[in-house]
Amino acid sequence: MQLETPNRSKALSVSELNRQVKSLLENSFLSIRVIGEISNFARPASGHWYFTLKDGGAQVRCAMFRGRNQNLNFRPKEGDQVVVTARVSLYEGRGDYQLICDRMEEDGIGRLQIAFEQLKRKLQAEGLFESSRKRSLPAHPQSLGIVTSETGAAIHDILTVLKRRYPGMSVYLYPTPVQGNEAIDGICRAIDLANRDNRVDVLIVGRGGGSLEDLWAFNEERVARAIIASAIPVVSAVGHEVDLSISDLVADQRAATPSAAAELLSPDQNELRESVRQRERSLIQRWQWALLRRQEQLDAISKRLRHPGEKIRDRVQRVDELEIRLKRAFDRLVERKSVQLDHLQKQLIQQRPDRRIKQEQINVQSLMQRLNKSIHNLIEMRKLSLAHQVNRLQDISPLATLERGYALVNDSQGQVVRNTDTLNPGDIVRVRVQHGSFRAQVNEITEADNGAS
Repeated sequence: MQLETPNRSKALSVSELNRQVKSLLENSFLSIRVIGEISNFARPASGHWYFTLKDGGAQVRCAMFRGRNQNLNFRPKEGDQVVVTARVSLYEGRGDYQLICDRMEEDGIGRLQIAFEQLKRKLQAEGLFESSRKRSLPAHPQSLGIVTSETGAAIHDILTVLKRRYPGMSVYLYPTPVQGNEAIDGICRAIDLANRDNRVDVLIVGRGGGSLEDLWAFNEERVARAIIASAIPVVSAVGHEVDLSISDLVADQRAATPSAAAELLSPDQNELRESVRQRERSLIQRWQWALLRRQEQLDAISKRLRHPGEKIRDRVQRVDELEIRLKRAFDRLVERKSVQLDHLQKQLIQQRPDRRIKQEQINVQSLMQRLNKSIHNLIEMRKLSLAHQVNRLQDISPLATLERGYALVNDSQGQVVRNTDTLNPGDIVRVRVQHGSFRAQVNEITEADNGAS
């Protein structure tokens, strides 16, 4: 026979109690974020993770099942500080409450992301991201400065691109650590040194890819302000295309990668060669057109001079002589230009691409100067006529009146004083005479004597 206590019918079993507590916990804490240090980390063959999350005063058991932990982009270990997004639950078998983790992130990443957003908002409020304050990059830079590690992949990628596209560009490396505690001071010093050297037309500041911690030096305010203070235009090339840094936002131009920065700043030598050839053809066409125009002018003059009389025949003969001389002069000029073009074509074949391009640029500039000089001579007479008209205008200019001892008086607003009604005693006026001007104060105003001669 079994005796029953009066309250036995209301008692819960341990399993029922744990089941109800589990339901209560899971319905009360749907999703929470918890920060702590990992300890007792275990990875059994099932692929699930079991660990304890602790701080200085407490700890809690955690579980992260294989379907969730496979999505992490890092491998947690003992002692890591992490932030988990989890649901509160109860392990009924032991009666222990635990966290069922859905997501996990390194706490350092969270702090860095917060610091990134804070600095971004601060600099944006100062207007440092505005396109209006950023400078244009040089169209064809002759010298390039690179602020990066001398042993990193970035310098290798940049030099590879330059060798392919424009091997004649001068490159100056300002080596600096780009990762770790020394990187911030090193990057700032390298940018300052490049500005003091004043040897480069544009700067690339950056490095290859890496984690957020690896790239963090380029998210520091000191580095950002060093880029802003640079008198040399700066292209920021940090990490890969998906990486966005504070340096990218404040630089004059952002490149997705160091290789992309080199592509952006280096002209294509094949395109330059084609440009030189096009200018050569254009110059030849201009000379031919000028020669044809002069020939037509001479023909027209010759027709107008076909009149009876000795004087007219003399003029016709003179025109013919000038025509012959002009043709010979142009023939010689065309011949010289042909020789020069042949010489330039041989140089383009024999010389290195950068030297050949530079020499062709010099020759084009020389020819353009000669062309400008020819045009200048044609309009010189018009300039002399214009100068004569300017002298006549100066003779009747109000300023010429000053040479005869008169003066112009302007009030404090810069208006010419024509009547004493606009002045009061104590006003400051500016008096302009032939040579200079001076300020004066009105002490007394006297009405005009209409009867004065």
